[in-house]
Amino acid sequence: MKYVGAHVSASGGVENAPLNAKAIGAKAFALFTRNQRQWKSTPLSSESISLFKERCAESGYLPKHILPHDSYLINLGHPEAEGLQKSRDAFLDEMQRCEQLGLDRLNFHPGSHLNEMSVEECLARIAESINWTLERTKGVTAVIENTAGQGTNLGYTFEQIAYIIDKVDDKTRVGVCIDTAHTLAAGYDIKTEEGFTETFRHFDEVIGFAYLKGMHLNDSKKDLGTRVDRHDSIGKGVMGITPFKMIMHDSRFDDIPLILETPDESLWAEEIKLLYSL
Repeated sequence: MKYVGAHVSASGGVENAPLNAKAIGAKAFALFTRNQRQWKSTPLSSESISLFKERCAESGYLPKHILPHDSYLINLGHPEAEGLQKSRDAFLDEMQRCEQLGLDRLNFHPGSHLNEMSVEECLARIAESINWTLERTKGVTAVIENTAGQGTNLGYTFEQIAYIIDKVDDKTRVGVCIDTAHTLAAGYDIKTEEGFTETFRHFDEVIGFAYLKGMHLNDSKKDLGTRVDRHDSIGKGVMGITPFKMIMHDSRFDDIPLILETPDESLWAEEIKLLYSL
């Protein structure tokens, strides 16, 4: 069974996210558990935590269908000691917040070398950061999101993600989230049936479907191999409907959160219906 939703607002408190998800007919959802544009955040109150759990239970949202996203400021491969520790501390806080909310996964962008270290050194550092965080937490899986490869961002090839996973000590607590727009921009042609089939054959060979813990379903404003991250509404970008149809028909994408991060949130309810109609 497919669990489609969107990255909904948690404005006013995390406890509002399940309500916002329910309002658009979502069977899954994503959220920020803190302000994603600030380093420091207010701790979650016990009232927020219990209301969040209560509302998830009322609407039937299981932890495995909720995909929290970390702050965009975090760079787990930061080349400088101070920036690295700041990122690790913030990531640890995010993982602990997931623990408090009873969530079992946290989605994050792997990191950037900032032209100050080699790709391999940066990937190894990202893995070290994951290990450092997993040692200090329990029950939450670190879910690496593939990137478009914009600027110095890493994680845009399946091989780079596999390299990170290979260096993570506890492989039961590392996973992957595949963003369709990032996949196309990074150079994987998922627009056609043949291209989609080949891309996910390659994904399975290099990483493995056992690691897939979620997906971001986004059309793209930018075409194949542009390495530019610009999301578009489903069917309104360069991708067409084919990749989304393929996902909805493929049981390998069952029972994980399939999350819209498309730019026009007024269309989310419509987009969810469209995806289920496929």
